[in-house]
Amino acid sequence: MDKEGTGRRGWAVALASALALIVGQGSINVFAAGVFLKPVSEELGFGRGTMAAAIGISNLMAALATPFFGRLLDIHGVRRPLLASIVLFAAATAAMCFMNASPTVVFLLYALAGLCSVGQNPTAYSKVVTRWFDRQRGLALGITLAGVGIGTALVPMASEFMIRAVGWRLGYVGLGLGIMMLAFLPVLLIVREPGTGEAPGSAGVASGEGVSFRDAARRWRYWAMVGAFCIAAFVINGTLVHVVPMLTDRGIPPSIAVTAMTGAGLALIVGRLFAGWLMDRIFAPYIGVFFLLCPLAGLLILGHGAAYPWPLVGTVLLGLGIGAEIDLMSFLIGRYFGTRAFGALHGTMFSFVMLGQAAGASALGWTFQTMGSYDAAFIGLEALLVGSSALLLSLGPYAYPPPSHRAGVQGGRSTTALQG
Repeated sequence: MDKEGTGRRGWAVALASALALIVGQGSINVFAAGVFLKPVSEELGFGRGTMAAAIGISNLMAALATPFFGRLLDIHGVRRPLLASIVLFAAATAAMCFMNASPTVVFLLYALAGLCSVGQNPTAYSKVVTRWFDRQRGLALGITLAGVGIGTALVPMASEFMIRAVGWRLGYVGLGLGIMMLAFLPVLLIVREPGTGEAPGSAGVASGEGVSFRDAARRWRYWAMVGAFCIAAFVINGTLVHVVPMLTDRGIPPSIAVTAMTGAGLALIVGRLFAGWLMDRIFAPYIGVFFLLCPLAGLLILGHGAAYPWPLVGTVLLGLGIGAEIDLMSFLIGRYFGTRAFGALHGTMFSFVMLGQAAGASALGWTFQTMGSYDAAFIGLEALLVGSSALLLSLGPYAYPPPSHRAGVQGGRSTTALQG
């Protein structure tokens, strides 16, 4: 069937997926967890370092489990594993209300929440939307993954309101209920993979064509993509973690420094939508390089200690980069390796991205602790972004191009791309 996304149905799936990702793994286990950190640690009587370590364990568990969950999606389809994961994630989040003064209990509950959160990262939703769309795949992915940005902006505010209104224990219960309402119901009612005759295009790209995970893992292009996106996450996400303390160190009031992060969140949403729209029209690695040059400019601004509002501009440029990063990753997997093993390929790549995020934040913290400033780190980070851009430019032509490009490549593949 040539009609993209069978009309309204595919777009409904994209919008429902965006709604579900508002309460995704990052929104709940990273950004909301940061809001809960102070009241929980104060009531239970242990330092913030314990809570920060628990959050790190949660993200590590998610990173380790995501490749296996992606493989599960390829074998059993998306709906059943995703629905089960959402229910377990909601229950594990609500169970945080049982935390006590034992660090072991805290670590176990956070580890459980991280393990159960695998369905609520972009892998499952990117796989579904990639199956529904071909010609407008970039825009559809941009709309879907904009839900992550909306969650980044709204979930911390909702968490802070619940803590003030009912306390942190019932606040965790409220987050669990929110996961059920915003994720479970849309997935149950709307989100599914296309059936026979519903997949767009006539070349089979959206209906399961592509290489196996084992075959893709033997190709240098896959590891070039892993390297590019892991480096980007290391640099951009790692820097954003330190933006507020970096600005307050320069004498900027905390209330103003926080507005820089708000600007980054808004830029994240804009970056995902704009990058998605562009990828349907321009060779995607070029778009990737553009959205890596934005955070490179942001680092140059932040690294030179310019007066406010220039730090806000620099942080917004970082937000544009992180906004496009996951869109581009999802899009390129489909274009270079097809959709046959999309879940395993995306899950494995996304796990490296999460590890890169954690490593970047730690590396910047260690640099500041050792040298008393971020200056030396920024020089290295700028060089890393140049290297990431070079990796994207090395990928070459698509192996599974959009419909408008297929006529000239006989069946939609170039020999070079398939062999790489």
